[in-house]
Amino acid sequence: MFHDIPDTMLACMRTLESADAEERRLKVPAPQRLCAVPPETGRFLAILAAAAPPGALIEIGTSGGYSTLWLTRAALLRKQQVQSFEISPAKLAIARDTFARAGVNDLVRITEGDVREFLADHEPVGFCFMDHDKTQYLECYERLLSILVKGGILAMDNILSHKEVLAPFVNHVMADPRVDAEVIPIGKGVLVARRN
Repeated sequence: MFHDIPDTMLACMRTLESADAEERRLKVPAPQRLCAVPPETGRFLAILAAAAPPGALIEIGTSGGYSTLWLTRAALLRKQQVQSFEISPAKLAIARDTFARAGVNDLVRITEGDVREFLADHEPVGFCFMDHDKTQYLECYERLLSILVKGGILAMDNILSHKEVLAPFVNHVMADPRVDAEVIPIGKGVLVARRN
């Protein structure tokens, strides 16, 4: 999965890593910033997605498409697409360009708009990565649990970097008997929950 990443994709990844680092240096506010997970988180997500049970692979929060590129490695193995939801037209334009340059258009299906409008009628989900508005994590989590297959995996980012904001959400998930969950101290902290 990681030993045969095409050079075009690696170049796109490096471009997004540099853009993220520069925007952080300039202190661009998060809603406008191309928020990219660290490379180690990207690899971790790809491994989780590849190991998830049958079902849709979805991502909530495309941003510039960096984590999506990692998830396409799992999608390729699973012979399916990653469906990525993004509300910002500006970020979607960057993501579309990224996917075209990386040569992964056939592995990504972009849905523009508020993900909460689409989850009620969504097909069953095997894996979901959430990295969007932190105030929506709980609502999206609850909606996702109704369509997450048995053994399905949710991975939610920024658990340690946004500890103050997300602490009540983390407590809710950790106490939820419908899932087994743990915070993984990788990157900015990833909460992984598996549907019982």
